[in-house]
Amino acid sequence: MQRRIVVKIGSSSLTTPEGGLNRDSIAYFAAELAALKSAEIQVVLVTSGAVAAGFREIGYQERPKLLHEKQAAAAVGQALLMQTYREALVVHGVSAAQVLLTRSDFQNRKRMGNASMALEELLTRGILPIINENDTVSVDELKFGDNDTLSALVANLIKADQLLILTDTDGLYTRDPRIDPSAVHIGTVKEITEEIYGIAGGAGTSVGTGGMRSKIDAAKIASRGGVPVFVGKVNLPGELRQSVDGHGRGTYFETHSSALPRKKQWLGFISTPIGTLTVDAGAEEALIHGGRSLLPVGVRGAKGHFQTGDVVEVQNPDGEVLGRGIVNYDAELLQDILGLPSSEVMKRVNDVHRLEVIHRDEWISLKS
Repeated sequence: MQRRIVVKIGSSSLTTPEGGLNRDSIAYFAAELAALKSAEIQVVLVTSGAVAAGFREIGYQERPKLLHEKQAAAAVGQALLMQTYREALVVHGVSAAQVLLTRSDFQNRKRMGNASMALEELLTRGILPIINENDTVSVDELKFGDNDTLSALVANLIKADQLLILTDTDGLYTRDPRIDPSAVHIGTVKEITEEIYGIAGGAGTSVGTGGMRSKIDAAKIASRGGVPVFVGKVNLPGELRQSVDGHGRGTYFETHSSALPRKKQWLGFISTPIGTLTVDAGAEEALIHGGRSLLPVGVRGAKGHFQTGDVVEVQNPDGEVLGRGIVNYDAELLQDILGLPSSEVMKRVNDVHRLEVIHRDEWISLKS
């Protein structure tokens, strides 16, 4: 079976510091991607750069900040970006396809399935899908925030063997190496902990939006879905293949999980929780380690105006988020039965289709 790789390239690697496309960089990445395809590796590219490519063309002196300005710049820049990619790839005999996605495409499970089938068909036909967020129509509340998150969701969606997030630094350090010469490079991360988050910084350049923290967020999403992740620098001939083979200049994030079903991926990382449930220690143990459902007796509090079928977040008494699930009770009814044993719930509720507050099949743990 062919290996399947998702490669994400950020704006800083594709554009000049002043804005506009760096055609030499795109030609380099096109050659590297083509080399992977020649090695019988299926490749999906997630690219940034539309706004950065277009804002000079449209007449802005610096990267725009207002939404409608960014949308206009993206409309111009996306066309330039795809044209440049296609011209660079055709030299190597590679055909490319443009795929524009928004968060709402993932929030709607039917549209998410349609996107998956389209990508599968393109890969089967030997086409290189080039994915970007549809910045021209996205609104702030529905944006991914950066394409790191998008690349992780795509990697999970197509059940990739690996996600490579390329950036202008060679991975994660204990401190910022630009200001602290004693910083130590971290070659492998076995588990993404709060300590790992603590050493991540903010955005690095004026043309990009994602810093190391967003890349760790993406690595967490992908690794939870069973996809190992590389975050690092690729700018020499043959270096992309070296990164795929485990010898890249960067940090490798391991995974100990199997691939997430599409429903669990949606539930854990794309859905919007409507309310919050607080559970006791016994319920936490049952959910996290016991593989069991959440019963009313384990619920200590409920906040929000949720209805049956809505997604809620579950936390312990210390406020630590344990996971998300689809709730089987309206908020008002749950308030009347929380903390009660099942026998008492059966007496109080005439029409109980499901006794569980959250069934284990409709739950995903988010606790590390």
